[in-house]
Amino acid sequence: MPVPGERQGVRVVAHKVLNNNVVISVDEQGRERVLMGRGLGFQLKASDAIDPAKVEKTFVIDQSGDPEHTRRVLADVPYPVIEAVSAAVDGAERQLERDLGRRLLIAVIDHIQYVLERLDAGIRIPTTNMPELRVLHPQEFAAAATMATVISSRLDRALPDEEAVFLTMHLLNATRDEPNGTAAQLFRRVQHVVATVERGLGVTLDVENPDYARFVLHVQFLLQRLVSQSMLRSNDSSFFEFARVKYPESYRIAEDVKSYVAAATGSALSDEELLYLIVHVERLAAQIGRDTSGSDVLS
Repeated sequence: MPVPGERQGVRVVAHKVLNNNVVISVDEQGRERVLMGRGLGFQLKASDAIDPAKVEKTFVIDQSGDPEHTRRVLADVPYPVIEAVSAAVDGAERQLERDLGRRLLIAVIDHIQYVLERLDAGIRIPTTNMPELRVLHPQEFAAAATMATVISSRLDRALPDEEAVFLTMHLLNATRDEPNGTAAQLFRRVQHVVATVERGLGVTLDVENPDYARFVLHVQFLLQRLVSQSMLRSNDSSFFEFARVKYPESYRIAEDVKSYVAAATGSALSDEELLYLIVHVERLAAQIGRDTSGSDVLS
């Protein structure tokens, strides 16, 4: 069988042997290509021909990133971890129906190895829930949860519950057509707004309530409108004035959000945006059996 990704009939030789399972060759375009397979590099030396029957996976090293880091990860991480993560990433690509790129593979291998080393050292890993991720990025979160299950099963190791969260962030970095870190920055800002509202209401919101999901999605779109400079605006301020007077506590909380957003983005919310925030906060207040005008909410 030909080496995956190589033209049939071309003799492939080793350029660098990273370990018994990972070898680097150089293709006809002069690109470094990683070839992986159990026992592939055993007793192999530079310039030796590579047995194509032993090659299980191959990819080109991204020279625009940090190729030395890629080589180091593949040389140092135990091959069962590389195999498990490779299978998980392949599954995520099928689930999301897109190519996630080789940077994701290396990033997740590096991350999982770090997690395993912490677990082996008995270091307690705090639980990270981040329910907003399930609402904002359900497809990526589902794929990440499956990835965590695949890795855990193949390594026969229990991974911390929050691995689905961390793997979701890795997937977002790989799938968003935005500058690096933009998705994570947006998510952190959504989290901060949610925390501001929870602090103002004095409660932890019920993440299973549909109003919570609507609120989180609204905040995401609000922040995206700020970036694109397409905030909601209206010439009629009567509804805003009514909400401000009718729901003073929700208005105060919305103003706290407005202050945070201004500090984080340098943009001030319009009264129309503030109005919709007040409405959403009032709905959330109804979850806890009251409204912010001072009267009880009927259940």
